[in-house]
Amino acid sequence: MVIDKIREVELKKQLFSIKQLEQTSLFNVRTLSLSKIIKGMGLGIIAEHKRKSPSKSIINQSLSVDFITQGYQNAGAAGLSVLTDMKYFGGSLEDLHLAKSATTIPLLRKEFIISEYQIIEAKAHGADAVLLIAAILTREEIKQFSELAHSLGLEVLLEVHSREELEKSIMPSLDLIGVNNRNLKTFEVSLDTSRSLSSLIPDDFVKVSESGINEAEAVVQLMQYGFEGFLIGENFMKTDDPGASLYEFMKEIKTMVSNED
Repeated sequence: MVIDKIREVELKKQLFSIKQLEQTSLFNVRTLSLSKIIKGMGLGIIAEHKRKSPSKSIINQSLSVDFITQGYQNAGAAGLSVLTDMKYFGGSLEDLHLAKSATTIPLLRKEFIISEYQIIEAKAHGADAVLLIAAILTREEIKQFSELAHSLGLEVLLEVHSREELEKSIMPSLDLIGVNNRNLKTFEVSLDTSRSLSSLIPDDFVKVSESGINEAEAVVQLMQYGFEGFLIGENFMKTDDPGASLYEFMKEIKTMVSNED
């Protein structure tokens, strides 16, 4: 994946210079804070636009970006995650651009970011936040990329899969820390990953649980471990109306929380 992305970025650099990206209409648009919105809500679903994945192949390629993202916003999503990788996820920067024109909540560019160029590219296409994956970056790269993102007004969601990745990555230039419950090598999913790492994440950062969250009960349980954000895509995208699915999912969560009270 990383080798493919390096080649892709080198090609893009030849097609669009950084100066051209900085001259786009969206580059100077003020960004929205995903972390503040999630904190304000107490329970924030980052709903994902996701056509396919390496583990599940085709998920949903029949619905338009605006239908999906508007549905998510209307259902009460705290933010939207838009996959922009074409080869493995069927996404594109155009999807990010379309989501920006269709919605007014924060957008996360979900991508294999391995270059500063992609962060500038994210800002030029309407992103409010970027994903950095600890598994494919050194500590120095995480620092370099996250500081650049902040200088552009973008927030940073750092994704980790293990204690080792978390410990190498903690730094002030991060805003949200996401625990991916999917093992990237085996594709197996376990929410125990989020549970085991939750106490190691400083309260300075918004805690986000990612992958394998299919039941409202899982969200309620993870909230007890300090998670406020939940990145969910496949569970909604596999339906004919992802927005309606999110709405029912959130309603179920609220019912369970109120019953506990």
